[in-house]
Amino acid sequence: MAKCGLYCGACGAYLKGRCPGCAGNDKAAWCKVRACCRERNYATCADCSDYAAFEDCGKLHNFISKTISLFTRSDRPSSLRRIKETGCAAYAAEMTAARTHSVKRR
Repeated sequence: MAKCGLYCGACGAYLKGRCPGCAGNDKAAWCKVRACCRERNYATCADCSDYAAFEDCGKLHNFISKTISLFTRSDRPSSLRRIKETGCAAYAAEMTAARTHSVKRR
């Protein structure tokens, strides 16, 4: 599970062994979301209570994230809300069953 709510288990690079996933990817030092979660000892952003909505966090909801979401139809804020509701294990099971890396943007 990536800190931002994406499910690594549905990622082609992860499944082919080319990426260790968010938790084990030391090359992802550029990721502000990952750094923030690590500093605060959060499993994911779903553990954060600094903002009324995940969309209010500039680290999570920035221009690059919005652009990627447009092309992949991923909805990280909805994914994080789902993690908060069900927990990481249940969310991972849902994403595995759906064969997708996140809740899809409507």
